[in-house]
Amino acid sequence: MEHVTVEELDTFPHPLDATEGARALADALGTTDVAMNHYTLAPGEAPDGGYHTHLDQEEIFYVLEGTVTFDTEDGSQEVEAGEVVRFAPGDYHHGENKSDEQATVLAIGAPGKRHDWDQLRVPVPCPNCEDVDAMGVDIAAGDQGGLRCPECDETMSV
Repeated sequence: MEHVTVEELDTFPHPLDATEGARALADALGTTDVAMNHYTLAPGEAPDGGYHTHLDQEEIFYVLEGTVTFDTEDGSQEVEAGEVVRFAPGDYHHGENKSDEQATVLAIGAPGKRHDWDQLRVPVPCPNCEDVDAMGVDIAAGDQGGLRCPECDETMSV
């Protein structure tokens, strides 16, 4: 059994600069098959770097405090404290604290392939090939990240 106290864990900056209040629970617990992060979101902050999908991972967001607005292909949905939302692999989404109050969120992803960015997509057309409508996130492209087409390997700075 592994046991941690969330408030005692160091925070880390999200790789895509979405928030400074993230805690990697999966790392602290040593999980291998599930990713889990705890986010404290100030107004305007997000638990992700923007509108995206994971092709190989479903995500669950449990709002513990406040309200988080999730934008999807079907529109926006406010998720309040005590509510949970799930996104299947391939579902585009972006969460953001659009309120004036702090929000706290527990994010769970399975399978837990942390730092496996090759299955992450953003809805940006490739400037080189016409049949690809989503670029992959290329964190290795530098501190600010970049985009890489999974079909033709074309890269793009963001």
